[in-house]
Amino acid sequence: MATAFDRSGDSPTLAQLRAAHVARTRVELIRDYQVSLQLRASIEGTGSYLPERVLDNFELERMVDTNDQWIMERTGIRERRIAAAHETTSSMAVEAGKIACADAEIDPAELDLIILATITPDQLVPAAACLVQDALGAKRAAAFDLNAACTGFLYASNVAAGMIGSGMHQRVLVIGSETLSRFTDYTDRNTCVLFGDGAGAAVFTARRDGRGVLYSKIYADGEHAKLMQIVGGGSARPSSNATVDARQHYLRVAGRHVFKFATNIFVQLIEETLAACGLAFEDVAMVVPHQVNERIIDAAMRKLGMPAEKCFVNIDRYGNTSAASVPIALDEARRQGRLNPGDTAILLGFGAGLTWGATVVRM
Repeated sequence: MATAFDRSGDSPTLAQLRAAHVARTRVELIRDYQVSLQLRASIEGTGSYLPERVLDNFELERMVDTNDQWIMERTGIRERRIAAAHETTSSMAVEAGKIACADAEIDPAELDLIILATITPDQLVPAAACLVQDALGAKRAAAFDLNAACTGFLYASNVAAGMIGSGMHQRVLVIGSETLSRFTDYTDRNTCVLFGDGAGAAVFTARRDGRGVLYSKIYADGEHAKLMQIVGGGSARPSSNATVDARQHYLRVAGRHVFKFATNIFVQLIEETLAACGLAFEDVAMVVPHQVNERIIDAAMRKLGMPAEKCFVNIDRYGNTSAASVPIALDEARRQGRLNPGDTAILLGFGAGLTWGATVVRM
């Protein structure tokens, strides 16, 4: 069969093969150089805030029919943080945001955009992000809330990366903050052991040096919306004596179904992400997942064949903090030296909606 090298059908010469290899190598080098110059959203700073009040399993034993062993075996949670009476989703977000900006060496007044991921805003209107913008003194920044439950930080990071990649914004503060304790039914032992309060934040800035978000993908499946929900207080069931009496303002979770979903989607996201980025397990310094349940995380890592030390886990100390869990874990991983400049990390989220997503970032 004739080739591009020789139309007469003769085999290419060694010189022709070498010339083709050199040409192909040059093309690849140019492509790699162009990729390295792409405008990307880089994480320049992180921060987190946890309330002082600790609610451990032994205190829960005195509140509801449960015990430390039962909780540990099913969730891996020893304790969680509870916001004080004066603390709110926005006030905790402000503290995390301040730390992240200081870490990035950016004055909040320089921010272009603030995205607050939360399912527990201070109130329905205005957006809690606007309260954060005012408290930070970020006068030039646009601000809005984003509700994607436990995937909130991944959704918000995806938006930030798109805004920066398009050139619309240069500096974006993404925060996940929750006061889940105020939407937790402490008479329901299946849910009250799970949730805690806190906030985490990251500052994204524009860079062209190969660092930043390499890949980001988000998903949703509203068919399973009822697996995790708060049914009271919205336009479908406005707050009333009836909704309060029926305890419809608390978060309800179909635990068994969620466990199966989270385990499967964890594995799927990792495999899909590695394939999309052309990465192998050994190229990833750390997986930073939503802190949903230690059993889910352990089962997924075993199924993937990845060493446990490559997955950052702090659920034992904070419980499930929904949109705040990934940025809190990311901040701790950096400050503990488990994620360093140049490292590649995979951030994962999955939760109510159903929603799920992954982001690959070179630190």
